[in-house]
Amino acid sequence: MFCQGIYAAIREENNMASKTTIKWLETSEEQDYIAAASYLSLIYDSKTAAKLSRKLKKAPVSEFKAKDIFRASGLSLLGVSNSHVEKDRKRILAGLSLSPLLLVRDQANGKVVIADGYHRMCSVYGFDEYAVIPCKIVNGR
Repeated sequence: MFCQGIYAAIREENNMASKTTIKWLETSEEQDYIAAASYLSLIYDSKTAAKLSRKLKKAPVSEFKAKDIFRASGLSLLGVSNSHVEKDRKRILAGLSLSPLLLVRDQANGKVVIADGYHRMCSVYGFDEYAVIPCKIVNGR
């Protein structure tokens, strides 16, 4: 009986997730660029990280499928047990808008760096791996 209750709850949550519309802000928020610059400074020298952050601010918004961003980044998917993923999941269920992702094409390594929005990405993927996600993307270096 206990297992049937768990499976029913999982089925109900999956039904709710498949009917959920994910809302997005038209552009990224200022704190997203600050977070991106901080993260990028771990990968690039501080001058390059600041330059990329400025380029991201000016970049137009593009759209990519969640599954394609994950494949291009080479990152692992975080589960809902991650507190930041769960926070973004609750925002989605509450109908609140998320910031677009900030991405950098690292051509030297053939990867896409998720400069800001990794947890949002994981949350969205949990709802729909084919979801179209607004992003700002620039070429590295």
